[in-house]
Order: sequence, then structure tokens, then C-alpha cells
Amino acid sequence: MIVPDFMTVTLGMIVYFLGAFLTRHVRVLRDYSIPEPVAGGMIVALMTWGYFLVAGVEITFDTRIRDYLLVVFFTTVGLNARISDLFRSGPLIGLLLACTLVFMVLQNLIALAGARLFGLPDAAAVLLGSASLIGGHGTTIAWGPRVEEITGAAGMAEIGIAMATLGLVVAALIGGPIAKFLIERHDLSGPHDDAPMVGLEFEAPGAPHEVIDHVNLMRVMLLVHVTMVAGYALYGVITGLGLYLPLFVPCLLMGIVVSNTVPLVFPRLPWPARSRSMAVLADYSLSIFLAISLMAMQFWTLSGMVGPLLLILSAQVLVVVAGTLLVFFRVIGGDYTAAVLSAGFTGITLGATPTAIANMAAVTKRYGAAPLAFIALPLVSAFFADLANAVVIQVFIGLE
Repeated sequence: MIVPDFMTVTLGMIVYFLGAFLTRHVRVLRDYSIPEPVAGGMIVALMTWGYFLVAGVEITFDTRIRDYLLVVFFTTVGLNARISDLFRSGPLIGLLLACTLVFMVLQNLIALAGARLFGLPDAAAVLLGSASLIGGHGTTIAWGPRVEEITGAAGMAEIGIAMATLGLVVAALIGGPIAKFLIERHDLSGPHDDAPMVGLEFEAPGAPHEVIDHVNLMRVMLLVHVTMVAGYALYGVITGLGLYLPLFVPCLLMGIVVSNTVPLVFPRLPWPARSRSMAVLADYSLSIFLAISLMAMQFWTLSGMVGPLLLILSAQVLVVVAGTLLVFFRVIGGDYTAAVLSAGFTGITLGATPTAIANMAAVTKRYGAAPLAFIALPLVSAFFADLANAVVIQVFIGLE
């Protein structure tokens, strides 16, 4: 049974509001900054799983709309970026990339041990390590056939997709608690008067703020779409050179270029970067993307490898949690931005970039803004990490 794209995005909105309702009324979800679309999406995914077990019918969602939502979101990230922030975040980006590289290697070593324990080919380790966890579903789908070709074993891609699915769920559930622990243990907080990046803080009604009206929202949407057109053009140039980057990366880069040039050339032009209207659009696109991703998970595909997958994933999660709390937080600076990035780091090491951003957004809504985190993490996870991961995966596949 296939749910068409229009119904998928409509259900994604319903799932978001279901998660928001749960977050408001279930204290543990609110206290531990569990993103609203995660709470709602998990319930729908479990319901479709239950329906499969009872009726034997697979429910598949047409998720093509997610690509558009993802591009919209990362374009808003680029438009919110300031050159001054990029210079300030330079060392932060370097440290974040170094930590990500270390975890890529660790994940594949853990996966290699697990593959040998359960009698799987050595090359399959990448599908239980950095390809599925740091790379996510897209990287897994790209490398799965290659691993099957090298090993001659069928079903490798399915194993990787199952691991990516489990990692996404865990990443969405533990990022908030990790940040909460660090923030409260070290008595940290962020500024509550900074311009918002993604979403608006949970605040008292009636607080004086910039007005969000139809004109501001339409201005933001127009700016985002015009920037996306420029991003699509850049994407065409990049692919014409024989290079591969996800579509949202050129759109993010064009957002940075546009937002740091146009206001200088036209200083009187109203510019909505880091406005509440932009934050609402960013939150909407990210939330619906994540809601669709979570509710579209097919838990019945995990059958047959549940035991090995859970054991290997448990080892991966243990290393990520311990490494984040004991090493990453201190290396990144040990401050509030580092605590927010710790929530995001669990997202990129176990789930995907959108999960990482959603984790950080949920934390900043509760504890205050952390603009550098929203600049540094997407640049590392969506650009540099993908390139580095490709090299690491190739090295580990060569061990076969």
C-alpha cells in the first residue's frame, strides 16, 4: 500500500502536531528535549508496524517531498550565516571535523569486529559502521550494491538500511538528554535575546518580539526560493565538473553568498535573515522532513538480523555517548555551544544531519540560542564529512 506524496506531507503535519501535543503533556519528553516530530513519527511508525504484523500489509510513504523540504531548510541555514560567524567558527569547524573523522574510524572498527563475530564479510563492516550511521540512508544505498559486488553476498544493502534506521531512532532520542546532562551539570545557558536560527524559544505569551505576518512570511519564502534557484544552478555546474555533492549543499553555500552580499549592495532592502519569520520557515521545513522520515520507517525490514544489529548498535551507541561526554564536549570548548553541539554530534554520528539539527533546535528552544552551532555543524556534516567518509569507506572495503 503506497501513500501518495500529498497525503504523506499532510500526515507529516499531523504527526508534528501529535508530537507537539505529547511534548507539552508528557514531561519527560519536554524535559529531555525530544524533538516533536520524533515523538509523533515514532508512534506512526510503530502503528504501521503493528498493522503489518496483523494484516500482512506493508505501508509505504511516497517521500519525494522530503527532498524539497531538506533543500528549503538548508537554504535558510545558509541565509542565516554571517561571514563574521564563519570566521569565528573556523577553529570550531576544524575540531568538529577532526572528531567526526575519529568516530568514522572507530565505528568501522567496531563494525568490523561485529561482522567477524557474526560471520559476515569484512567489507560489510562499513554498512554497520560509518556508511549507515554517519552517512545515513543515502550513503548506505549508494555503497550497498558495491559491497554486495565485492563480497558476492546478497542482502548487504538491506542490512545497512536497517542499521541506518535504528541509528536514526537512537540519535533522535539521546541527543536531548546528553545536552541536558551537560548543561545542568556545568550550569550552562545560552542568550535568550539572540536572533533565532531554527524555531522559536518556548517563551511566555505576550513577550514583545518582531511581528510575524503574511508579508514577512511571503518575503522569507520568496528569498529562500530565489536562493534555491541559484543553488540549483551551482549544483548543475558542480555536477558538470564530474563532482558529486548533495543538492542542499550548493543551496546552503548560495545562501551564505547571497546573505553576505545583497544587504551590502542594497542596504535599505529589508533583509529577513535571522528573523522570527525565517526561524518559523526553518522549523517548519525541518520538522515536517523529520516527521516524514520517522513515520516512514519500516520496522518489519529489520527481521532476521535484529539480534546482531542491536548488539553492534549498542556498542556503537556506548562509544558515542562516552566519547561525547568525556572527550568531545571538552575538546569543543566545554561551554554552552559545546553542549548544544554534543546533542548535534550524536545526530551526525548515529543518525543524519537533519536529526542533528533537530536535536540542537530542541535544546536551544529550552536553554537559549547557539548560533555558531548551527553554522559549524551543517558545514561539517553536510560537506566535509561526506567527502571524508567516502575515503574511509573505500579504505575499509579494501580490507576484504
